Amino acid sequence: MAQMHNQLSAAEGIWALRRLPDMDEAQFNQWQTLLEHRTGMTLTADRRSFLETNLGIRMREIGCSSYQAYYEKIVSGPDAIREWGTLVDRLTVQETRFFRDADAFRLVADYVLTRPREQLRKRALEAWSVGCSTGEEPYTLAMILNECMNQLALQPLFGVTGSDISQPAIEKARLGQYSARKLLGMDEDLKARYFRPAERNTVEIVNSIRERVCFTRLNVMDLGKAPMHGMNIIFCQNLLIYFRRWRRRDIVKRLAERLAPGGLLVLGQGELTDWQPPGLQRVPSEHVLAWIKRQPDEE
Repeated sequence: MAQMHNQLSAAEGIWALRRLPDMDEAQFNQWQTLLEHRTGMTLTADRRSFLETNLGIRMREIGCSSYQAYYEKIVSGPDAIREWGTLVDRLTVQETRFFRDADAFRLVADYVLTRPREQLRKRALEAWSVGCSTGEEPYTLAMILNECMNQLALQPLFGVTGSDISQPAIEKARLGQYSARKLLGMDEDLKARYFRPAERNTVEIVNSIRERVCFTRLNVMDLGKAPMHGMNIIFCQNLLIYFRRWRRRDIVKRLAERLAPGGLLVLGQGELTDWQPPGLQRVPSEHVLAWIKRQPDEE
């Protein structure tokens, strides 16, 4: 029996090292269609190797020998829902870090600092990070809002919501623990204020910021059902690049619907070109793509 077990282990090891055959055109089209139908994301032909690599890693982990067999497992297998969630996490979680786009975050700070103080005293600021991955962006927004409130000598009345399609990413974001690499380039005073040492050479977000941030799983294809309304700031960077142009416009329209009058929408540079979203006024900036939602009397 032990000999048979050793033979099986050896065979599995050989399989783990075996190179998968290249994905043919029909298989790539099949996966393209599935991903776009379920997530709205478009994989262009030049990203075939990206898809092959990520599928291949997962297929080796579970001992699946062909793209077609794995496709059938994802679509109709007994564990299809859980396996789909695992795969989406592999394909969508992107590398990010704190204060990744300094210009965009400076714009957010300027926006808050120029709001009427009476407004900030009476009503909590609500910010939303769309496609938040493992949480660096919403926590950065919370730090910025806290800094602004301190500068204005106001009570920290604000909340930040982070949403993402990946459940594992959301769970990591809720934990609030990160490697020191994620803090590269960050101001030392901010590091000292908002992070503390944690286990296994990591750092964690201080409680005063963590309690201001909540996370939820959300597919941007389902924005029509999203409960977020009357948001003062919506931050959506490095997400729209994965969608077709018409779908980008649809997503931006739905995000605009969830802004409060006078609210700020921030996108990534180059993610939306040659189109003016209705009801929004472009913020004059060379480095940041952003709009303010017009007040009703400005329509």
